Amino acid sequence: MLKSIAIAALAAASFVSVAAAQDKDTLRVGMSGGYFPFTFVQQDKLQGFEVDVMNAVAAETGMDVEFVTMSFSGLIGALSSGRIDTIANQITITPEREATFAFTQPYVYDGAQVVVKKGNEHTISGPEDLRGRVVAVNLGSNFEQLLRELPYAAEIDIRTYESNIEQDTALGRVDAFVMDRVSSAQVIQKSPLPLALAGQPFSEIRNALPFRDDEAGRAQRDRVDAALTALRENGTLAEISQTWFGADITTAE
Repeated sequence: MLKSIAIAALAAASFVSVAAAQDKDTLRVGMSGGYFPFTFVQQDKLQGFEVDVMNAVAAETGMDVEFVTMSFSGLIGALSSGRIDTIANQITITPEREATFAFTQPYVYDGAQVVVKKGNEHTISGPEDLRGRVVAVNLGSNFEQLLRELPYAAEIDIRTYESNIEQDTALGRVDAFVMDRVSSAQVIQKSPLPLALAGQPFSEIRNALPFRDDEAGRAQRDRVDAALTALRENGTLAEISQTWFGADITTAE
């Protein structure tokens, strides 16, 4: 009889332990760590807007968050293979990605921006002036696709880069690069490189968190999406945005 009670108690303890583990599970978040000011490393510390947002999501859901850094071009593959659970690196919602992944609501609204060497913004004032020019984009980003969708895309020499697109533009190795406007403005403000915005954004961008489109992935997505709603309603998202950008980029309004 005592043995049966002990076994029952052990089973109950194991159940509580498993339940606790489920309540306090880990969300593996992939990011490049090289996309200032969204995700970057300074003094050996990973930080940025994305890091603060995901830490806030973790606090709201009761989950632990584990940041996994790798090259940007490898993030989608890591998500598909199950090495990470989501990507927090300004992933733009596109029809192709929506067909593969389950997205949360957008938490950043932005636009594609042409950036040139300072002084050249008078001759390159927007995407229409990229004809016959060499234009850089980050490898794996959505900006290559945006350029290829332009009616005169065949006239643009598009180059993909793992890094240093800002430096090569400033040195005249390429004529321009395309990045989201928020990041572009921050790079120009913080970098000593002679760069300038060329015209206005030419495409609306909605960035969200992608999850694998299976039962487990959709369950994680729903949990994180509910947290984003709460963080939007209580002002946390806006506060984080103001900290990094001096403006609220988390709303379309």
